[in-house]
Amino acid sequence: MGRVEGKVAFITGAGQGQGRAHAVRLAEEGADVVVTDICAPYPERVRYSAATADDLDETKRLVEKTGRRCVAAVADVRDRAALQTAVDAGVAEFGRLDIVLANAGVITFHDSSLDIDEAVYDLIVDTNLKGAWNTIQVTAPVLKRNRHGGSIILTSSAAGLRGQPHYAHYAAAKHGVVGLMRTFANELGEFAIRVNTVHPTGVTSPGMGASSDVPELYGRSRYFPLAGMNMLPSWDAEPEAEYAPVPGLAEAEISNTILFLASDEARYITGVALPVDAGNTNKP
Repeated sequence: MGRVEGKVAFITGAGQGQGRAHAVRLAEEGADVVVTDICAPYPERVRYSAATADDLDETKRLVEKTGRRCVAAVADVRDRAALQTAVDAGVAEFGRLDIVLANAGVITFHDSSLDIDEAVYDLIVDTNLKGAWNTIQVTAPVLKRNRHGGSIILTSSAAGLRGQPHYAHYAAAKHGVVGLMRTFANELGEFAIRVNTVHPTGVTSPGMGASSDVPELYGRSRYFPLAGMNMLPSWDAEPEAEYAPVPGLAEAEISNTILFLASDEARYITGVALPVDAGNTNKP
């Protein structure tokens, strides 16, 4: 039996990158999945492409390839009504909800955080923090009504635990996600609903992991290379290879952690901020 056999997961930001990887991994372990994404272009200041409707359809195809069922819905996490419609469609199809992944996120990098204008600040905070808030608001009542508990997992970041330079707006939002997690872990605990955050370091994926701002900042910033440096080497490196920190993690590394927190193996884990960061947040 799969580790989440018979469960239903709701995932935001699932058109590409980590969200897609999480959807497929949970499906491989027995879950049916509801996937959402914005499927609309980001503002010009975001230096990578948003998922398209075709991307979201591809996620659905990959989930169904595992033998599990999938409902796909276009929804911007800043729009609570759109998220509610997606949740309602999923519950109507599958009859239950067990796992919630507030994964959708967006980032911009700047030479100085003092250069961040109001529109960009609002985009980042509304997507990363209000988006997590909206996701909880439309899913937690369903989990409570189900009366069989559940797992809510919010994607934060290494920047949700450290004062990473060049993107104070993103760091503030991801720190805020931890506050949501800790509060809702307490409020929802009596209903056997667990709430945790995961904190990835850089992830080598489409979307946020592919921002063209990153190599530019490596060349210009005295802080950025240090902030992004991890401690563990790649597990895929040859044992005799000279030590070099792994530059970023594959999506699967985050998905495996998501699977654990979503499964009954973690049934007494709640209120935890779990780094998946190759030592990034612990380094000196």
